[in-house]
Amino acid sequence: MNMDYVEMLRPSVHIQNNLIRCALAEFFSTALLMFGGCCVSAQFVLSKGTVNTWFGVNIGWGLVLTFAVYAGFYISGSHLNPAVSFFLFTMGRLSGLRCVVYSIAQTLGAFVGALLTFTIYYDAITSFDGGERNVSGLLATAGIFATYPKSYLTVIGGLVDQIMGTAFLCICVSLITDKNNRIPDHLQPLLIGLLVALIGMSVGMNCGYAINPARDLGPRLFTLFAGWGVETFSYQNYKWFWIPLL
Repeated sequence: MNMDYVEMLRPSVHIQNNLIRCALAEFFSTALLMFGGCCVSAQFVLSKGTVNTWFGVNIGWGLVLTFAVYAGFYISGSHLNPAVSFFLFTMGRLSGLRCVVYSIAQTLGAFVGALLTFTIYYDAITSFDGGERNVSGLLATAGIFATYPKSYLTVIGGLVDQIMGTAFLCICVSLITDKNNRIPDHLQPLLIGLLVALIGMSVGMNCGYAINPARDLGPRLFTLFAGWGVETFSYQNYKWFWIPLL
């Protein structure tokens, strides 16, 4: 009887508009990515590297991305990244409207993912920093959510790092999803997850391999409003926050 009732309601709650369905898929998949990924980073930062190692952080992000891609793979393709959506737009594989809508959904999803991480680790963060939300210094916790460069990294160095890392990501994703390479659909999310883990282990030292405007902007906006303040954007005299967005 209950199943009959559910089946009767299904048509009334089913979203018919494909664009809306795809936008929701991007939103929820990106939220899942950022919740799991930021939790991985939280354990590394809050334990000062005793719970997670840098290797573990990269593997963790890769695994989370794998499942996040699976979540919306057969709905929107699970871009989870405005850079990927824009790359597909330039290749003629995505319309301009979808590129914009997906990017907004991804950024909102990243914001929510950061919020969920903050909720589950609120007590641990407060215990770590004594309630003083810091962007830099020994008790800095903003890096759990968004990326921040090492002190030695110049603006040019940051631009080169992000451009090369993002280009490597987009090119390899294109290779993985290219039908001419005949990689089975069900294996593609796993390979994309391994790809991100590889990027983290190879070019992640300089600034945490954002390689994703939504992944960085959404959580950065969250930390702005959640107590870390304007320094989340003014860090290094406003010379950093815009670089992951390019």
